[in-house]
Amino acid sequence: MTDMTIRAAAGIWTVRAGGAVLAESRNALQLSETGYPDIIYFPREDIAMAFLDRTDHATTCPKKGEACYFSIVTKSQTLENAAWSYETPLEGATEIAGHIAFHATDFVTIEQI
Repeated sequence: MTDMTIRAAAGIWTVRAGGAVLAESRNALQLSETGYPDIIYFPREDIAMAFLDRTDHATTCPKKGEACYFSIVTKSQTLENAAWSYETPLEGATEIAGHIAFHATDFVTIEQI
């Protein structure tokens, strides 16, 4: 079983895609799980939700529960299932409810500023 910790992410974090800033937050959370890279979760109120379209895709994590997915829609492209959220996370991960995480790719940049 992997260990998982969730804590406040230090500083200001941003997400950019298609030349647009999708999120900027001083209230992001950093989820660390043994064997995986750290993931930054952004509060929904700090995300430009107009860029996100919910998809039918879902996955299940034994520690966090069921994740729903969003595509990022920019002027130039749609990045399928590029963000995810645990709407009703399991006990031990409840802090990430109301937050969305993004897959860092060639087209999506997640950085501390």
